[in-house]
Amino acid sequence: MKLNRLEKLSNLSGVSGFEEKVAEFIIEEIKGKVDESYVDNVGNVIAYKKGFREKTLMLCAHMDEVGLIVSSLKKNGTAGFSALGGVDPRVLMGKKVYVGEKSIPGVIGFKAIHNQNSSEIFMPPKMENLTIDFGFEDEKGLKEKINIGDPVVFSTEFERVDNFLIGKAFDDRSGCEVLLSLIDYLQENPVDYTVAFAFVVQEETGLRGSGIAARQIKPDAALIFENTTAGDNPELSEGRWSTRLGKGPALAFAHGGLVLDEYILDVILNTARENNIMYQFKSRTRGGTDAARISRMDEGTPCGVLSTPSRYIHSPMSMINIEDFENVIKLAKLLVKNGKLIKGKEN
Repeated sequence: MKLNRLEKLSNLSGVSGFEEKVAEFIIEEIKGKVDESYVDNVGNVIAYKKGFREKTLMLCAHMDEVGLIVSSLKKNGTAGFSALGGVDPRVLMGKKVYVGEKSIPGVIGFKAIHNQNSSEIFMPPKMENLTIDFGFEDEKGLKEKINIGDPVVFSTEFERVDNFLIGKAFDDRSGCEVLLSLIDYLQENPVDYTVAFAFVVQEETGLRGSGIAARQIKPDAALIFENTTAGDNPELSEGRWSTRLGKGPALAFAHGGLVLDEYILDVILNTARENNIMYQFKSRTRGGTDAARISRMDEGTPCGVLSTPSRYIHSPMSMINIEDFENVIKLAKLLVKNGKLIKGKEN
């Protein structure tokens, strides 16, 4: 499988509210491959492959990644920041970041261990006590390059290690790549119903874009492609694992704010079993996806969620298994081909 497009997606900067570079890349990738596409008022990229039956399946992935935003400029030349999405301050110390449109490099600093007393060493840092150090000597140099409200993105570069991929923003650029792969697939394998592709904004800061997209698309059913926590870290007990790498795509039966549609879950399960695709259930129900928002739109939309498991999610660096990711795409193609996600559709 070619992974160069996922590499490009992963390396792009696109924290919540600043997804423009990702959207521009996607727009170029789908040019000439879809029947209609546009960018809506909030920045969602919406595209259609149209069929002659009056049924529509919405496929959704979010473009944004977790990150930070500059919230204060300090007299000592450093910048304070706030989180965009669920970011644990313990994973930030000493990490390199890029800030603003010009990608000014900086390092998230904290007191060296030699300067901490015994009680501080064992206490997690508070976000407000961390700053970004650019090497400026004072506030004047800082203000010439950095503004309050500038986005802050982790500097991690995509890398392949054996059967694993390491990089940032797999949540949810892996889902974006699934949608792009499906658009490519439908070029040679058209279906008789309409497939709407929604690359949405600001999932990490409140599921903002997906509901707006669903209201425009008015789908009969929706399938959300996500990147979800694995939890099979060596230091954690097995009882705390949500999913594990190398055991296939992750299926959600429930998560924060939603019990997933039983019919759609059965279709996904049966399709995986009939085609000998390994799968696993996401055993922990914390967290949520755009399905929670889409399911509430208008008369209600039945939703399913199909995810690629990831270690160290919502941090500067995460890890996925290539076979898991490939099988998400394989299963997605089969689901689009058979059309059974749309309840009542004639097949």
